[in-house]
Amino acid sequence: MTKAIGVGVIGMGRHGARYVNHILHDVDGLALAAVSRRSSLGQEQAAAWGARFFSDWRDLVRAPEVAAVIGVTTPDLNETIGRACVAAGKPLLLEKPLAVDGQAAGRLVALFGAAGLPLTVGQTLRYNGVIRALRRELPRLGQLYSFTACQRLEPTLHPWLDNPQVAGGGVILHSAVHLFDALRFITGQEVARVRASMFSRKNHNVEDLVTAQLEMTGGLVGVMDASKVGAGRCGHYAFVGENGMLQGDQVQDRLQLVAGMAVQDLEHEVAVPAIVPLLKDWLAHLQGRGPNPVDGAEGLAAVRICDACRRAAKEDGWVRVEV
Repeated sequence: MTKAIGVGVIGMGRHGARYVNHILHDVDGLALAAVSRRSSLGQEQAAAWGARFFSDWRDLVRAPEVAAVIGVTTPDLNETIGRACVAAGKPLLLEKPLAVDGQAAGRLVALFGAAGLPLTVGQTLRYNGVIRALRRELPRLGQLYSFTACQRLEPTLHPWLDNPQVAGGGVILHSAVHLFDALRFITGQEVARVRASMFSRKNHNVEDLVTAQLEMTGGLVGVMDASKVGAGRCGHYAFVGENGMLQGDQVQDRLQLVAGMAVQDLEHEVAVPAIVPLLKDWLAHLQGRGPNPVDGAEGLAAVRICDACRRAAKEDGWVRVEV
């Protein structure tokens, strides 16, 4: 039997705890070796999970029992964590966004590439059943013309998300980044240029509402909005093509093909916690049995669209996405 890979998890908030619980109960081949958290709760969590506790995440990265690292922290720490992992020769899975901006994300990708180490990004929306079905069914539309997309969530509960020095940005970087990556994943096209408007309705220091117009490399054009201002939640995508319209909502778990006035419900994968298949694919990659599920270059591309979106809103005009 192959020995399980010892994993160290940095960041034990709500989302970090999800990663831990899936490692413990849902992914054979990964073993929780260590955890790190600034809060005093970290030591209690580590004891409950049977893992070694480190108050300083740098010690976790250097620990011999840790063979691979997962970072679920505020994005301002991602580049520093990445540099420590490269120095220790250890693969890293970082929760999205990859970094606070495209420059930092680019440095991370280059660093891991030069070291020949795996860098993986937790763009887990790629594992949603509706998103995967949209990608699969899209060719039924023939020539694609336009799309609409939205990512609407409740107002944030974490104070750090309104701190630009820690968060790096608002809803563009922390919510729309999922949407941008999903559009690339579904269509196979890149976002070429964007113009946008952003607003702060509930937050004081960063945007919590953005609207944008996007042009993609294959001629597809569309509009999107992302927000954390209202109580209603959705993740809706609609693509218009010569043979009809394909629409789905990854939050409300529905998928439909529309031709004229006829609406057909389409089958799709049952919704499962998206972290589980990501971790299984990550494990396979670490064992040499499969590709990197979402490599650093994918995370970099999404962050660069975020950069262009924010710049377009500030400059009130079209901005090209850096390639």
